[in-house]
Amino acid sequence: MTLRSLFVDFNSYFASVEQEDSPRLRGRPVAVTPVIAPTGCCIAASVEAKTFGVKTGCLVRDAKKLCPGIAIVEARPSLYVAWHRRLMAAIDRAVPIDAVHSVDEAACELIGRQCRRDNAIAVAHAVKREVAAAAPGGAIRCSIGLAPNHWLAKTGTDMQKPDGLVVIEQKDLPEILHTLELTDLCGISASMQARLHAVGIDSVAQLTAASKPLLRIAWGGIEGERMWARLRGEWLPERQATRGSVGHSHVLEPALRTPRGARAVLTKLLVKAAMRLRGYGLLAGALSVRIRYLGVEQRWEYDASFDPSDDSRAFLHRMNEALDRAAPRVGGLPWPRAKPLSVSVTLHRVLPCAESSRDLFDDGRKGEALSVLLDGVNARFGNNTLYFGGMHSALGAAPMRIPFTRVPELEQEEDHELWLTAMNQAKVLAEAEHRRHERERAERIARARKPVPRPPSNPPAI
Repeated sequence: MTLRSLFVDFNSYFASVEQEDSPRLRGRPVAVTPVIAPTGCCIAASVEAKTFGVKTGCLVRDAKKLCPGIAIVEARPSLYVAWHRRLMAAIDRAVPIDAVHSVDEAACELIGRQCRRDNAIAVAHAVKREVAAAAPGGAIRCSIGLAPNHWLAKTGTDMQKPDGLVVIEQKDLPEILHTLELTDLCGISASMQARLHAVGIDSVAQLTAASKPLLRIAWGGIEGERMWARLRGEWLPERQATRGSVGHSHVLEPALRTPRGARAVLTKLLVKAAMRLRGYGLLAGALSVRIRYLGVEQRWEYDASFDPSDDSRAFLHRMNEALDRAAPRVGGLPWPRAKPLSVSVTLHRVLPCAESSRDLFDDGRKGEALSVLLDGVNARFGNNTLYFGGMHSALGAAPMRIPFTRVPELEQEEDHELWLTAMNQAKVLAEAEHRRHERERAERIARARKPVPRPPSNPPAI
């Protein structure tokens, strides 16, 4: 089987863009964080910082301990989106892009003579030259994988960083994958790894030898069969993604780890999600709210279903009612003795407005009209020109930083799905890191409180 995929993965993307934009940062360890605070999380670390053990999800305070000279830079989403477009255009000059997988990844389909090994490698070098020309400072580099399908090519980009070029041919399979860990493979998270362990698969070698029915059981459906095919180099068409939900999450800054602060951030996140929902021309028929607490493994959850709507006020009313019912007092949070760490809201069961037959006598339509009016005012005069009062103490949290003037086709600030995906991945890692710190702290306190046995006052006679 010939090489059909060329996959491009930009190394340490956010940090590299900062280095390219600021010559003083080139060659230095750099970490990017949404908020400059000791308890903030690093959403990216430069190649230099990674040599010290700094990685995505690492807390800022830990990054400074690992690498005292590290430069901590506040994230600039508009810059990363602008560079994303510039770099995608550079790739496209060398080979047409088949699909953009994330803000720092793109897949290209090779055709005809390009599929031969020597020609495919020549195309990969052409991509690298175009990237170098687009980013003359030399800070932005990419790893490229060449393989029979996009999944294997992406795997190849992770096998040699930075600035790598890995070729995986049919004759190399499956042995070339056996040196990897299960979680090194795209699509296998820690929870998926546990499911594989449950069916007796503990290594990549065992995964590649597993039967199609066994992988279907492990994945719980057709995705297991798709993984079986990917591992064997079969070419699979890109699956068309359909939007099933709109949501936001946020790891709380220390100053907002209070009932009032957490509720203000929840209000802001829900208003942002509703604004995006309306921008997509969608309605939502369900709402989910999640709160994680420091030192508590279990999270508080709320789920509700209702008639499809896009009304911010109606969503807020449901959320606030649920919080007040679960809290010991109005305006508080469930589990008042624990300190909130992160919050998230998700609007799901979405459908296009045109597909909904709503009640003509529903008074909620007045609220929907108000929401549209607020969107229009904020789009014209700037974000948060008008806002719900419950957001006031959290205006600086979960910021929407992509300005309309620099990314004109975006209808809402930060409404760039690729950026949101990268941020959500970092937030999951940050939450886990916070919980680890709290567990270690609790263990230290428990050890300190444990009484030390005293020697007997009268030693036994010999």
